[in-house]
Amino acid sequence: MKKLLSIIATLSLLFGMTVFAAEKSIVEIAVDDDNFSILVAALQEADLVDALSGDGPFTVFAPTNAAFEALLADLGITAEQLLSQSMLADVLLYHVVAGEVLSSALTEGMEATTLNGEKITFTLDGGAKVNGSVISAVDIEATNGVIHVIDKVLVPAGFELDAEEPAVPENSIVEIALGNENFSILVAALQKADLVGALSGEGPFTVFAPTNAAFEQLLATLNITADELLNQPDLAKVLLFHVVSGKVMSSALEEGMEAETLNGESITFTLEGGAKVNGSVISAVDIEATNGVIHVIDTVIIPENFVYVDLNEDEELPDTSATSLILLGLASLVAGSGALFVTRKRKEDE
Repeated sequence: MKKLLSIIATLSLLFGMTVFAAEKSIVEIAVDDDNFSILVAALQEADLVDALSGDGPFTVFAPTNAAFEALLADLGITAEQLLSQSMLADVLLYHVVAGEVLSSALTEGMEATTLNGEKITFTLDGGAKVNGSVISAVDIEATNGVIHVIDKVLVPAGFELDAEEPAVPENSIVEIALGNENFSILVAALQKADLVGALSGEGPFTVFAPTNAAFEQLLATLNITADELLNQPDLAKVLLFHVVSGKVMSSALEEGMEAETLNGESITFTLEGGAKVNGSVISAVDIEATNGVIHVIDTVIIPENFVYVDLNEDEELPDTSATSLILLGLASLVAGSGALFVTRKRKEDE
């Protein structure tokens, strides 16, 4: 008895839904159902609302939100990106057949031409499917046709994602550095060396930007303070050793490739085990600016023509060939740790 009452209640509910649905158009039914919010947004974006609100009749195979979310995951795009696709209308019309096709009319292997112009195919073995998409609810009647609910979005054979337009940079190299706390020492150095104006110019420039951690590593190696580094007479030489004229993207780097810097000396790239410049790991690439590109590096690279001045020492080191050999040895030793520098007192004018 309880089972009979349950069946009667279910039939009454279905009958009530059918009567209710038949009072609305296909679009109105979709609008009223939260499960079709992405479909409705797509119809609006593709300007198909009026067409599917017309007399018809139409048969619509309606993907749920879950079906659209599965498609977005497969394509690796967002809902907003999907709605902006130039072929969006083609995809939606691939779900619409002219005339009213009830589930009782479906046969194994049956084909139907969609308003997209391409055909869809029905199979019945193991449950009704269209192009492999399960038809999870059937015969939702509307005033201008019928809706069948499907669990996957049908994608026509000719569909291709639009090529993504590259983002247009809004900030210069210096502005990007100013807006990133990890570059505060670099910014302070550029200001001290009076290079802000130069690197704010048209360029283009390629900057290999050391982080604060990279500078702190250099300070520890030299056993000096940030102020002592910023007061080095050759500070500009170090900074310009991190800048190459022109825009060099990471895709252009090759093993053993060299590039001349604005310092006048060349830097060398290696790719084995990850991209490096003069042994410094390039940890982030292709940060585009209005006047070039930034690559982030994990150590400060020091040019050979940099002369470190001990600002707290009055004694001079004699400028002899023997001293030069010692300096080259120190340079080679430090180069092994990723930073190359020469420690020598600049001679004072007599």
